[in-house]
Amino acid sequence: MSWLDQVKWNEDGLAPVITQEVGTNQVLTLAWMNRASLQLTLETGHAVYWSRSRQKLWHKGEQSGHQQLVKSIRLDCDNDALLLHVEQLGGIACHTGRHHCFYLQLNNGEWQATEPVLKDPKEMYK
Repeated sequence: MSWLDQVKWNEDGLAPVITQEVGTNQVLTLAWMNRASLQLTLETGHAVYWSRSRQKLWHKGEQSGHQQLVKSIRLDCDNDALLLHVEQLGGIACHTGRHHCFYLQLNNGEWQATEPVLKDPKEMYK
């Protein structure tokens, strides 16, 4: 059995992947991978995800330039979730122009942005 076969892919052939920044341990994002994206991530050393909205491989940073250099790939104890430790190039992981995707915090029953926009998304995705 290959290492890819050991991942318990869901009914859509996907597994969730948490991406964490090396050094700070900040959780940058939650995304999805399929077999091809995980294989490409290993081969290239750059994070490659599966875009559920676009139904295609998504090479992180292909448009924005904010690539993720993969330092390690881990599989959880149930073999159904992945963890990437990455070096985040450019300091922006979120398509909203923030450092990470978990910028909304629940305060008094309302979601409030707690992280600044570092770069206007219109500049990143021309």
